[in-house]
Amino acid sequence: MPKLSERFHKIIRFSFRNYSSKTETKPKKDVDPCRTFKIYRFGGILSKEQPKIQSYELDVSTCGKMVLDALIKIKDKDPTLTFRRSCREGICGSCAINLQGMNCLSCITEIPPAKTITILPLPHMYVIRDLVVDMTHFFNGYDSIRPYLVRKNDGAIGKTQLAQSIKDNEKMVGLYECVLCSCCSTSCPSYWWNGRRFLGPATLLHAYRWVIDSRDDDTEQRLYELRDSFKAFKCHTIMNCSLACPKGLHPAKAIMNLKRLISGLDKKPVPEIDPGKFKSGGDSGSGKNKKCCP
Repeated sequence: MPKLSERFHKIIRFSFRNYSSKTETKPKKDVDPCRTFKIYRFGGILSKEQPKIQSYELDVSTCGKMVLDALIKIKDKDPTLTFRRSCREGICGSCAINLQGMNCLSCITEIPPAKTITILPLPHMYVIRDLVVDMTHFFNGYDSIRPYLVRKNDGAIGKTQLAQSIKDNEKMVGLYECVLCSCCSTSCPSYWWNGRRFLGPATLLHAYRWVIDSRDDDTEQRLYELRDSFKAFKCHTIMNCSLACPKGLHPAKAIMNLKRLISGLDKKPVPEIDPGKFKSGGDSGSGKNKKCCP
């Protein structure tokens, strides 16, 4: 019996060794660092040039890992290439482009492993030059929602402290992180079709952020201004906005909640803390002269 057992185990070990050798994954080949970047070029309306796609050969091992690093390296070779950039940390939203058919922020997007990389300006935008688009219409829509706190009978702005509970503040998480890069709006077919009257995902996300803020006093007027068939209700929940957001936000969910508030299906929750609690400078005057630290 022991001999049979030993033989059995030898057979098992031999079979496993053969199986593992067959299924062993081969090491991945290193991707060739020499890439071809096909970039949209246009000199602007006054130049009377025809738009074109210009190819650039670049060894990506000579620059950083992000697409913006590659663009900067290409600009060293061709100073006429034009694009926007600022923070390089995914905060300013100025370097938004269309990469391989998807909108993204070039400063926080790694260079794709593809041999040929296509870079275009954001879709549904007038091109000023190369990868720079005209954001005027987008920001006009954003300005129309009054993106700031509105307080009534509080006197001069900044003179009083506005209180907010932790729970009320958590309602705005996933809303105020938007950097207004327009990646979501320019990927939305409804915004392409009805851009003149439909505000778009980014603007509506911010509209919901100010409506839901427990410190804002102008909720009724904000909702009234959005109560038509285009500004918010032209959203068909296609969800491209949530897929395109480089910050991982969910504009479609914010728009859904905003629609329910506009139509009266939901009501804005009552603030847990009166925003004017510290209007006199302290809690009922008793802690006015107390120190915060021992």
